[in-house]
Amino acid sequence: MTPFLKWPGGKRWFVANHAELLPKAFNRYIEPFLGGGSVFFHLKPNQSILSDLNPELIATYKAIRDGWDALSERLHSHQSNHVNDDYYYSIRESKPRLPVTKAARMIYLNRTCFNGIYRVNLAGKFNVPKGTKDAVVLETDDFEGAAALLAKAELRTSDFEPVIDHAQENDLIFADPPYTVRHNVNGFLKYNEQLFSWDDQVRLADALARARTRGAKIVSTNANHDSVRRLYRERGFALKAVSRYSSISADPKSRKQFEELVIHAV
Repeated sequence: MTPFLKWPGGKRWFVANHAELLPKAFNRYIEPFLGGGSVFFHLKPNQSILSDLNPELIATYKAIRDGWDALSERLHSHQSNHVNDDYYYSIRESKPRLPVTKAARMIYLNRTCFNGIYRVNLAGKFNVPKGTKDAVVLETDDFEGAAALLAKAELRTSDFEPVIDHAQENDLIFADPPYTVRHNVNGFLKYNEQLFSWDDQVRLADALARARTRGAKIVSTNANHDSVRRLYRERGFALKAVSRYSSISADPKSRKQFEELVIHAV
């Protein structure tokens, strides 16, 4: 099942190239940084807890779960009206009240804005300019299937720690916190502090270690930086460096800046 959103740091490439790193069997699926939900839609779990700090994002998932057909109709309406820049900016400035209309707005903007970027200003207002893509309704859309899958999920707007602390024996946690790989060597800590602070990195590592002690299965992604490797090695996790195309040698001398780290205990 293809995710309906393009999200910064999305893991479509991970599912396409490294799905074998995910366990085949588990009880509940728990994802505390949901974003576009690539791994969730790939695994299609029977029970799950899905969470993100972005309330608009979680509201969109709920709107699909509770009214996918009405949302699909509104996206088709957006497609019909998406004929010039004025329409895009009118929708960007709009403030719909109904959950399904809000969700359709978010998906419309995500598909037609510049590079599919989700960005808001200090006032919380979406401010990304119009992009070059005009497809609002996609052939890969399966909102009915997504709704059926989401009906078996608990959706939360929450910090990651209490969600991870809910995991029990044989639950699978997939944790994909915000991070960048462009500054893995010379600017990771400074640059990533704006995305996900080092204190949050430590909180995450500790929460995952506690969940592992309770018997949960862990798969997490992060930047392949020496500080992150040290953080998780100290807590006894196994590490694997990967690129978007194939696994990479464990030899640090052979690593490049665009590699990412898979942290696991399964």
